[in-house]
Amino acid sequence: MPPITEIADLKRVYRRRVPKMFYDYAESGSWTEQTFRENTTDFEKIRLRQRIAVDMAGRSTASQLVGQDVAMPVALAPVGLCGMQSADGEIKAARAAEDFGVPFTLSTMSICSIEDVAANTSKPFWFQVYTLKDDDFMRRLIGRAQDAGCSALVITVDLQIMGQRHKDIKNGLSAPPKLTPASIANMATKVPWGIEMLGTNRRFFGNIVGHAKGVKDPASLSSWTAEAFDPSLDWDRIKELMGMWDGPVILKGILDAEDARKAVEVGADAIVVSNHGGRQLDGALSSIRVLPEIVEAVGDKIEVHLDSGIRSGQDVLKAIALGAKGTMIGRAFVYGLGAMGQQGVTRALEVIHKELDTSMALCGRRDIREVDRDILLVPEDFAGRWAQN
Repeated sequence: MPPITEIADLKRVYRRRVPKMFYDYAESGSWTEQTFRENTTDFEKIRLRQRIAVDMAGRSTASQLVGQDVAMPVALAPVGLCGMQSADGEIKAARAAEDFGVPFTLSTMSICSIEDVAANTSKPFWFQVYTLKDDDFMRRLIGRAQDAGCSALVITVDLQIMGQRHKDIKNGLSAPPKLTPASIANMATKVPWGIEMLGTNRRFFGNIVGHAKGVKDPASLSSWTAEAFDPSLDWDRIKELMGMWDGPVILKGILDAEDARKAVEVGADAIVVSNHGGRQLDGALSSIRVLPEIVEAVGDKIEVHLDSGIRSGQDVLKAIALGAKGTMIGRAFVYGLGAMGQQGVTRALEVIHKELDTSMALCGRRDIREVDRDILLVPEDFAGRWAQN
């Protein structure tokens, strides 16, 4: 295998190794995928200012996210089905994040359960929940995360209803995968992946099967999922969910300054500027494009993090320079997980860290906490000139 020097290298290996339905699950957006594409291409419109004759010795990318020391301002985002990208994938990703010194966020829709990950790691991780109707299930789920020592709760607020992702429907996405002529033919070409999967018993949604009322198998899970999400979600409901947790709360899925101000009002500790990786409202603006407006709206009243579109350390640097306190990576670590398991997640983090550290130095900064907009060249119309409502 050639040396892995960039995230794109991991993506190429990932595509060869993992079944099509799980590759497409990660590498797709809703509808036309406009927002999915612009999440990455909008980063390219921002340029960096090179500076010279600046002391670059003794650099540090260390920071803090919701009071937690981190090796760099990056957390692993909640991504469902990681245990289908690689056997026991959530455990592997959590271990890699722990060893590197960044937070791992476990998705409610994970294959490995909260307890699985807690039993196989030694440091607290973050836990993500959706806004579901069933209060009894939500209280028990959040209680399980509290009992496992999770250090922050991430509430996803942009999935009251699910955006249509054409590839998932056409592929018949499921966990474990449904056996159809097409899926069998594709999985037959992914022998190492299949051998790994045969070696684990974790093939179902571990946080739900056996825990949600009436969900005992994949068939009952499907009907439960169709009814579980709460389309009537409002800010009062978000406050109720926050009240079920004792610790820092992060609201993920903010894409508008007005919603960011509401997050401050309800007492969240942090928000994640995110469009769900382009998987919800297609045609929405990219996360990096709306970040400056949101930072300006909330100032230092709340931590602002960003996800959706980050594929490099330079992307992280640009987000921090535009005012984000932290970032989340999803697809970038999933590429590594599917390509090389735990080692691949570690390699993804190493690549991003090296790019972040080197680019920061060449912009004349030695400490990530000193990075500001002065290192950037931002187009005058970057935020877009839109007609007033």
